[in-house]
Amino acid sequence: MDKKRHNGARAGIKPTPARGRRRRATPRRALPGHALLKKLRPVYPRPGRTGYRRWIPSWRQTLGLFGTVAGTLTALVAIMYARTEIPADLNAFATQQDNVYYWADGSEMARTGPVDRQEAALDKIPEKVRWAALAAENETFYSDSGVSPSGMMRAVTRMVSGGDRQGGSTITQQYVKNAYLNQEQTFTRKLTEMFIAIKLDNKMSKSDILQGYLNTSWYGRGSYGIQRAAHAYYGKDVSQLDVSEGALLASLLKGAALYDPAVSAKNHERAVERWNWILDRMVTIGKLSAKERATYTKFPEPKAPPKPAGLDGQTGYLVDTARAYVSAHTDVSDADFDLGGYQIRTTFEKPRVESLAKAVADVRQGLEPGTRDADKNVRIGAASVSTEGRILALYGGPGYLKQGFNDANSTVVPAGTAFGPFVYAAALRDGIQRERGGPRTPVTPATVYNGDDKVAVRTPEGPYWDRSGKIVKAVNDGNKSWGKIPLKEAVAQSVNSPIMQLGMDVGLERVRRAAVQTGLLAESMGTQVPAFSLGTSTPSPIRMAGAYATFAAKGMHSEPYSVDKLSRNGDAVAVEKPTPARALPAGVAASVDDALREAVRRGTGTAAKAAGTDAAGKTGTGPGNKSAWFAGYRGTTSTAVSLFRIDPTSQELLPLDGVGGAAKSATGSTYPIDIWTRYMGKPGN
Repeated sequence: MDKKRHNGARAGIKPTPARGRRRRATPRRALPGHALLKKLRPVYPRPGRTGYRRWIPSWRQTLGLFGTVAGTLTALVAIMYARTEIPADLNAFATQQDNVYYWADGSEMARTGPVDRQEAALDKIPEKVRWAALAAENETFYSDSGVSPSGMMRAVTRMVSGGDRQGGSTITQQYVKNAYLNQEQTFTRKLTEMFIAIKLDNKMSKSDILQGYLNTSWYGRGSYGIQRAAHAYYGKDVSQLDVSEGALLASLLKGAALYDPAVSAKNHERAVERWNWILDRMVTIGKLSAKERATYTKFPEPKAPPKPAGLDGQTGYLVDTARAYVSAHTDVSDADFDLGGYQIRTTFEKPRVESLAKAVADVRQGLEPGTRDADKNVRIGAASVSTEGRILALYGGPGYLKQGFNDANSTVVPAGTAFGPFVYAAALRDGIQRERGGPRTPVTPATVYNGDDKVAVRTPEGPYWDRSGKIVKAVNDGNKSWGKIPLKEAVAQSVNSPIMQLGMDVGLERVRRAAVQTGLLAESMGTQVPAFSLGTSTPSPIRMAGAYATFAAKGMHSEPYSVDKLSRNGDAVAVEKPTPARALPAGVAASVDDALREAVRRGTGTAAKAAGTDAAGKTGTGPGNKSAWFAGYRGTTSTAVSLFRIDPTSQELLPLDGVGGAAKSATGSTYPIDIWTRYMGKPGN
């Protein structure tokens, strides 16, 4: 009987008490703490349960565990809250410094700053301008407790998931971050921000918090505080702003780098959209009448960004280039950088910059814009890049304060026939394919092509027809026919017909890939039609110099960079620098190099021989004679020079016919090669 009962218990059957016996009631008594925890702790599998129920804790155990965890967290939060104090001092705006830029040799180049900030009393800020900021950032500001639990949860979720880090904070929290903490996004910093915000909300009036927030927020353009932002964007005192202008400034609080409409077309689109949303939101919350809102239909375009004093000549272009590199290749935010204290060691070499500017100035003396229409609106951009990627010098225009746009970084000028070496490199590397689906045939410098004028461009299926129904034909400079010509000679002499057909035989996508791998930007590539091989792409002089440096470096490519070291108050800040990578086989690069040297020895670039016997390079004339180039190198230094004319009203390129007094029938311009030769021929360059 005992054995049977035992086996039944093992099978999960509850044994029946013996008849005539009564269970003794066990007296209840308090359990000590460790015994209670032991009782609450789940025991698996649970006795007296069958199937999956054996592994599910009881409601008492679940409730006990939840209570323990909740109690522990509550205690931790209470301790952290008690220990968090409002800092005695604000972030010391008084200690803000200039950012100092240095030449490559360590000598000082320029200073920017100090931070542009000026206090404004709250009653000096129009009420509707204040409400524009509140509608954009925290419409419940006057009724909340200084924190937004739901907003905090969203912010933490975004931090954990790696999503957008904007939003999630009340104005009180944002003021705490601006005035007492820093801009880093960590869970600990968020908790500290929340605790200080709660205490600050109990200590300060809402008006004082709002005033502090508006005076410490970053609005871009180096401006901290709404007073200086009013001057930076509209050239007026904050008291003179209307609600429409206030809505634009409120848009900047979400991220000035994304909403300053002067930065880019995409920024402008975002700014207009958010400006409209803020004005509509003000109507929704009852702070702007629908009638007044209807009067604001025209976007309040801000004035152009101010140009810092002391950056005239080429210095401003250099500073802008280095500043853009810091923004793109470090973890330093624009807002933090504007607080100052950074030391930026650039790659620019002062003697080279001065030498390049002088070479341009000397050659420009041949232009007579006052008496010759063809010489009006002529622009020149130039850059020198080492084979390691260091940007050694650039020429961005006649002077930063006179022309803020940097022509050394311009991406509107077609490369023209200076693009030919990339077609040649792709052919040498990938071979050609003249039959659809057929094998690819190797190409050598001695491979012969038809160099006659107006040769029909062919595809594997036959002649290439354009959209107008005409067969596309390649036109050589001066309508000269060269007969059968080796590819090396075609590159050296800038013969269009073989280069255009070569691009079709290689495959335009392969040509594009080779150009990008050697250093040109993918977004600057032209449409893939036969003319693509003749340089419809629009690289900047910086990128063109960097790509030609790949040929000089035996096929190794390093991305151009302008910042060598970065520090803040003596402490090093990590800055990403490029790593050289193999772009072309060494043999291919050597063949391209040989063709570029041939171009200088007895081709279209013979004028560059004056720079030295080791000069290699290529002239370039753009489609429609709307650009002229010379790109080439000596030793480890590659330099590219572009020349173009642009209509100041339409921003369209104009033909170079007659520039510098040249014959109307002449194509291109001798100015780029003259500048290149004067500069590269100087000892030390």
